[in-house]
Amino acid sequence: MKSISLAMAIHNEEENLTRALDSVKSLVEEIVIADGASTDRSVDIAKKYKAKILHADNRKMFHINKQIAIDHCTKKWILQLDADEVVSKELRQEIQSLPEEGNFAGYWMSRRNYFLGKFLQKGGQYPDYTLRLYRNGSGKLPCKSVHEQAVVSGDTSYLKNSLYHYPYPNFSHYLSHFDRYTSILAQELSERKVDTGIREIISYCVIKPIVWFVKTYVRHKGFMDGFAGFLFSIFSSLRFPVAFVKYWENKVSIKDLKT
Repeated sequence: MKSISLAMAIHNEEENLTRALDSVKSLVEEIVIADGASTDRSVDIAKKYKAKILHADNRKMFHINKQIAIDHCTKKWILQLDADEVVSKELRQEIQSLPEEGNFAGYWMSRRNYFLGKFLQKGGQYPDYTLRLYRNGSGKLPCKSVHEQAVVSGDTSYLKNSLYHYPYPNFSHYLSHFDRYTSILAQELSERKVDTGIREIISYCVIKPIVWFVKTYVRHKGFMDGFAGFLFSIFSSLRFPVAFVKYWENKVSIKDLKT
């Protein structure tokens, strides 16, 4: 497979961008990047790789900018990549060996997630399949959820090798991301007009976090990833009550303004 465009959306990714683009520069024929008003050196770095730069707002729903990049790709296939991801040597070689014309419109690939100094192997964090390679014109992002997959028209298959994902260089960065992510979840609760009665309080503050922790730490054996696995299960469980409290706080504030 030779005719591939890279589609990427970025915002202040100077610490990650070189590593990501280095991993695909021999694989893709075109790099299309939607920049969400970066204030660091991200755009300058992208230009060194002869990327086509599309200027956009820094939207909370980042997938909107990803779709902008996808819409401007011109090659037969699109590889959708985040700036904190790396295409492994083995995955790069596997993609290069794929036929440009074949029975599949898209390919899923596994992803190894790096957290607190190690790649998580359990807790539902691996293989963490994601649909990132698809024919141009066959795939798009719904732009409704932060964790959504591309929707592809046609049959898909699975690749054997993995993406490497480096989302959190340190725990402080993770907490910052956690704050942004729970704010997005709170907004989704607002759009759904979720009630804030005792039933929902128990659901979001007790039941959902317990069920999620048991699912990731026990059922999916997150305990085998040691302390990193424990922390990941704990904090991913806490997203439910934190998002609910943010939603409740905003709802109370709006109510007070109307009175």
